[in-house]
Amino acid sequence: MSSNFLSKPVDVSKFGVIFAGAQKNADSAGVTVVIVCDDLLGFALRECPSVLEYKVQAGNSSWYNTPPCSSISIMGLVLEWIKNIGGATAMEKLSSIKSQMIYEYSIPNHQPLEFNMLPLNRHRSVGGIRASLCNAVTIEDVQKLAAFMKNFLEMHQL
Repeated sequence: MSSNFLSKPVDVSKFGVIFAGAQKNADSAGVTVVIVCDDLLGFALRECPSVLEYKVQAGNSSWYNTPPCSSISIMGLVLEWIKNIGGATAMEKLSSIKSQMIYEYSIPNHQPLEFNMLPLNRHRSVGGIRASLCNAVTIEDVQKLAAFMKNFLEMHQL
């Protein structure tokens, strides 16, 4: 999981391990959340450093090495916010609203500078524009982008 982390309800009991890049939806860049079933703990290869051995982490309440305190604090605030607005179910509804506003349009990637919409970059592998709809992006932000895209379409339609 990565860009979809905490964007919808997930039954974690269906997974042995969830290794999630939590950036954008739950915390700052570089933060990773790992959820491991108890019955999978203790099977690391001998070569595995202890800091990456999930049984060691679980046995020390994830405090085996120095934790990233500011990241933990930020994630705590984000999780509290998500909980207060209705949890992962609310995030899924907001994600659906935001994506419906955006994905029905397709425009070339120029003019966003005029509308102070940065960064609105081309996606390096598929082209088009790349707009993030992560949890922190508000409905108002997406409405602004959708209005820009609709205006662009109207101005350049044949």
